[in-house]
Amino acid sequence: MPELPEVETTRRGIAPHLENRRIHSISAHVAKLRQPLDTAELNRISGHTLTRIERRGKHLILHSDQPELALHIHLGMSGALRITPASSPHKKHDHVAITLDNGDELRLHDPRRFGHVALIDPTRPPASLANLGDEPLDDSFNGARLYAQTRGKKSAIKTHIMNQRYLTGVGNIYATEALFASAIHPARAATTLTRADCDRLAEAIKTVLQAAITQGGTTLRDFTQPDGTHGYFAQTLNAYGRSGEPCPRCQRPLQNMTIGGRSTVYCAHCQH
Repeated sequence: MPELPEVETTRRGIAPHLENRRIHSISAHVAKLRQPLDTAELNRISGHTLTRIERRGKHLILHSDQPELALHIHLGMSGALRITPASSPHKKHDHVAITLDNGDELRLHDPRRFGHVALIDPTRPPASLANLGDEPLDDSFNGARLYAQTRGKKSAIKTHIMNQRYLTGVGNIYATEALFASAIHPARAATTLTRADCDRLAEAIKTVLQAAITQGGTTLRDFTQPDGTHGYFAQTLNAYGRSGEPCPRCQRPLQNMTIGGRSTVYCAHCQH
């Protein structure tokens, strides 16, 4: 699933092509993705100009010149957004097309159909947006905030930082990497982290996410950047996907365990 860096990379890629452009029409080539696609409802925003492209966690919000009208897009497990001429042939899994006044289209390519496109009122956001937790790259998220969040929480710290109600946009890849960078064992109960641990982990989360954004997102099978090129951060992953390989710090083999149903790679020697 695209995580925060992939979605932010997508936002930065599409924003210059969308902002200050008027939506001509919206079409759907399947009846539903994660939920049914109501093209009549979606086209209520047609004729309006897009003013700002916002990311909230793993979600994208395309704001318009009508404050109560915006498009809410989630890429799901395999979704990707592309800017392409409206005249270009549609690919097999191009399921939604937003046609602009200049003849370009924003297309959602989603082979697994777990994505989401809906018209929302951003002044009264749906629960999927309203219930999101802290943005990890905001100044308001820091060690003090993480320490306060984790008091009394017996769940594994990896589960906690992946819980979108507390911290939005962090998924399996970057949780694994941040815990490795901060030398914190992923299965450790969240409430046992000291303030110093939380300072270290909060900083690691920010650093790992920023590095991934700078390098264009993680190169996974289902993710490419809006211009069609691949991100490069996967080349510098220290733990994720490297079970059995030498730890970059101590050279002992990295181990794998399952936490919250997700594969978790860690170093038993370096992470405590």
